[in-house]
Amino acid sequence: MSGVDEAALRAEIDQIASQITIVKKEKGANSEEAKALVTKMTDLRKQLPQKSDKPKTEKAAELSYFDQRVATVNNLGQYTNAYPHKFDVKYTLPQFRATFSSQVANADDRTTEVVSIAGRITTKRSSSSKLHFLTIQGDGDLLQVMSMIADYGDDKAFAEIHSTIKRGDIVGIQGVAYMSKTGEFSILAKKIVLLSACFHMLPDDYFGLSSIEQRFRQRYLDFIVNRQNINTFKTRSKIITFIRNFFDKHDFTEVETPVLNMIPGGAAARPFVTHHNDLNQRMFLRIAPELYLKELVVGGMDRVYELGRQFRNEGIDLTHNPEFTSIEAYWAYKDYNDMMTMTEDLLHDLAVFLHGSPIVKYAPKDSEGKPLPEITFNFNKPFKRLHIIPELEKRLNITFPEDFEAESTCKWLVDLCRARKVECNPPFTTPRLLDALIAEYLEPECTDPCFICDHPRVMSPLAKWHRNDLRLTERFELFVNKKELCNAYTELNNPLVQREEFQKQMKNRDKGDDESMQIDETFLTALEHALPPTGGWGLGVDRLVMFMTSQANIKEVLLFPAMKPEGKSELTYPAGTKLNGQGVPLL
Repeated sequence: MSGVDEAALRAEIDQIASQITIVKKEKGANSEEAKALVTKMTDLRKQLPQKSDKPKTEKAAELSYFDQRVATVNNLGQYTNAYPHKFDVKYTLPQFRATFSSQVANADDRTTEVVSIAGRITTKRSSSSKLHFLTIQGDGDLLQVMSMIADYGDDKAFAEIHSTIKRGDIVGIQGVAYMSKTGEFSILAKKIVLLSACFHMLPDDYFGLSSIEQRFRQRYLDFIVNRQNINTFKTRSKIITFIRNFFDKHDFTEVETPVLNMIPGGAAARPFVTHHNDLNQRMFLRIAPELYLKELVVGGMDRVYELGRQFRNEGIDLTHNPEFTSIEAYWAYKDYNDMMTMTEDLLHDLAVFLHGSPIVKYAPKDSEGKPLPEITFNFNKPFKRLHIIPELEKRLNITFPEDFEAESTCKWLVDLCRARKVECNPPFTTPRLLDALIAEYLEPECTDPCFICDHPRVMSPLAKWHRNDLRLTERFELFVNKKELCNAYTELNNPLVQREEFQKQMKNRDKGDDESMQIDETFLTALEHALPPTGGWGLGVDRLVMFMTSQANIKEVLLFPAMKPEGKSELTYPAGTKLNGQGVPLL
């Protein structure tokens, strides 16, 4: 095969490799189109000249890529030239493009002003020993760097820098804006400086970063290779800023409450346990800031909110992470109806802010990049409302017992769930059984935003009794895409009733329900100083970001999600550890 034919064949192979990269991202690696392109490229590679079978003289073992880079850094002087302390950057890549692209409209145009930029090398190719092309990335933009020996000025320095820099390195560049002969806006380098060496080979454009586990464990590598993934976290930042601005405009005060708690209160969840050495005190990472925030309302802060991390020692799945971000807000002299209106206003306005419309398209992909069924969320006001007891009675053609707290009601619910084949993990308490029925019959109807309202009091120990039915509470949960997004209620402010509710929760703990609340005497003392009528509200920020950015996995919206230790396949516990009915160690 002639040199010309081989060059053309390699060019065709490179072109197909680029097509494969695009198809994999759009349609997935297992799509028919991707497989056909891979087959075609394999056939073309077979046509390339094969290596000679002649015996070769033995060569010394080659250094690994990592060792080669270490040697390069050592040769440069790891405390001197290899890692400069500073490089003056005059323009970011987007600023450079915005400032000079209009000044080099035609091929071979160049400016006269020498400027400095910096970025990471993503591609490196050479046309000859006198002409090299780089692509650098920074601030979400890509820019071509043309480096010609005629413009560099120092032939020796030109050869040295291009033999030193590799793909993945951070470089600083001094040069002028230039329009290449092919019409690509570039910088024509007059000097290139290695700022920081990358010791590892980056995944190439064809294979990419294929392991989803590696993407989450090495988020920095994910961002280097999959630059578009940074956009999800930029949108997350916008959402959090929008939420803060919303509450600030309503004259709320943002506060911070303790993360280390003496008692894990404010929600029904299993806590993380730790120990304070100086106090010799067992403590818990907070599961919710609710009780502290209500104490502030008692003290006269009528509108407060906190946006921060919560910690729940529970399972990991597509919508749950042990540590997550939530916002809780408390508004004196309001009730749960006012909080519903506030929720509708917040989410409607956020959808319009991000998408220009209250109709939000949700088009997620699975772990292999394959598109999942596309749906839309309608955030137009008012949202749909489902009232739990009437809706369940209608769907199941039953009538609930009058006393939800009676032991006979619990047994009745166990029989009902078994008869209807509704799954509920032990322990079988009335709140867990009711929750299982809601999950089976009501939540599946909540693709668009929907309020599930008026939970029985046995399910809501911190919520106030319903003014029209003492069996129920004035509480709602907002569901979107069949997942809980908000939880709110008219706050229970009678300290006598609150103590009774805590005592009922302790009975559920005796049955093995570790998620039931404990009695918090500090909070009860605060209530005894008079909490005004108050509306309380909480929202899961991570899930909201998922819905607004078309993500099906919560790990995609967390920079560093919880991951199982590498190489560890099974759980073990110390000898003598007691487990509850779900195989979870008892506290």
